[in-house]
Amino acid sequence: MERPDYRGASYWLETAGETLTPRPPLAGDVTVDVAILGGGYSGLWTAYYLLRDNPGLEVAIVEAEICGYGASGRNGGWCSSRYPLHPYALEARYGAETARETILAMYRAVKEVGRVCAEEGIEAEFRMNGILSLARGEAQMAAVRSAHAAYERLGFGDGNRLLAEDEARARVNVTGIKGALHTPMSAAVHPARLARGLARAVERHGGVIYEQTRVERLVPGTDAAFETDRGRVRARRALVAAGEAYLPKLRGFDRALVPMSSSIVLTAPLSAAQWDEIGWRGGEGLGSQAHIVDYLTRTSDGRILYGSRGAPYLFGSATEGAADAFARTSAEMREQLRGWFPVLRDVDFTHAWHGFLGVSRDWNVNVSFDPGARVGALYGYTGRGVSTTNMAGRLLSSLILGRETPLSRLPLAGRSSPRWEPEPLRWLGIRYVQDAMRRMDVARDAGRRAPLDAPLAKRLGDQ
Repeated sequence: MERPDYRGASYWLETAGETLTPRPPLAGDVTVDVAILGGGYSGLWTAYYLLRDNPGLEVAIVEAEICGYGASGRNGGWCSSRYPLHPYALEARYGAETARETILAMYRAVKEVGRVCAEEGIEAEFRMNGILSLARGEAQMAAVRSAHAAYERLGFGDGNRLLAEDEARARVNVTGIKGALHTPMSAAVHPARLARGLARAVERHGGVIYEQTRVERLVPGTDAAFETDRGRVRARRALVAAGEAYLPKLRGFDRALVPMSSSIVLTAPLSAAQWDEIGWRGGEGLGSQAHIVDYLTRTSDGRILYGSRGAPYLFGSATEGAADAFARTSAEMREQLRGWFPVLRDVDFTHAWHGFLGVSRDWNVNVSFDPGARVGALYGYTGRGVSTTNMAGRLLSSLILGRETPLSRLPLAGRSSPRWEPEPLRWLGIRYVQDAMRRMDVARDAGRRAPLDAPLAKRLGDQ
């Protein structure tokens, strides 16, 4: 059978600096201490900390394609210090002290990613560049001010500055800009190089990775095992479900989270004159206050990456099909980016791709380990996984080993979010909210009142 060309999955995998030749698949039954489903950030970080701190532990990762094939090799390249829940949602649900500890833990996670890259020699282009949350139009300023106020209440006002229009425009010349929230404690990475480098670090520390091996069933209990299409992987201590957006394919996780699509388009490298017009010399991650989330990255070779979650949810939590819908979304996004920067009106776009991120029913991260069932799981990063997976992997490795850690006091520890509704209610509800959010963006950008059903849509889609 002809080997897939994994480089075509994203610009990041194309420029990972290696051939992406798959590692050998599983060749029959094996027994290890810890078996991990998934060769993305979640599984790789969990394996890394288990092995680094416990020489001699037998850890195996089982990956259906290659390490970094999913969201870990397709994301926007943000290593964000922002937890999946907004600061005001953290504060409202868990109180100010827990919200503060969670934000501090995210700051540490960003630094830890950079530290591991340096220590393990991972050339992931890690750079502390910060984030600018932009208000494009006066109507978006309310959201920016609300986020800044939450940071101030929690004691992070100095590290999250509110910028007036002139200061924001001096940083980046975006149409309609009225202000911004600047968060310096965030970084950027080459996501595929991070994933591929982590995989090699896992192997250096004694882990084994089986690629092109698909897990078909998880068997909990005293004979815990993954049944795969190439054999059985038994685990003496723990099975780890680290498949993120692909977990709903596994029995028992079909309603634990949903895969939300995120699409990306990428320009050709810009000219010096174009960059002079745009500014953006700090290379911060950019995003507006659109309900349909957008994000922009300045790549190290002078391109602009533009991402959006505007593509529709697929029935039954599918992650295949809908090529036409994704093509339409990509075409719309090219025009949207030209709206941000009119100087790009004649720019060429060289790449477009899409992927899926995992979203739990309450938008929170889930990290858990059941010693009786010998099953651990970590998922639900809602697009903030480059950094949050590091924290989740450290937490889960300590839970498996029965070790206490300050991370166990945070909102992601020992959790099981409410289950998503069964189909077709799930499809109807998510599609409705997606459509309503789009209509709300259109109305706000046009200076019109929000649609009459905006309160309902916000309540259904609220964190």
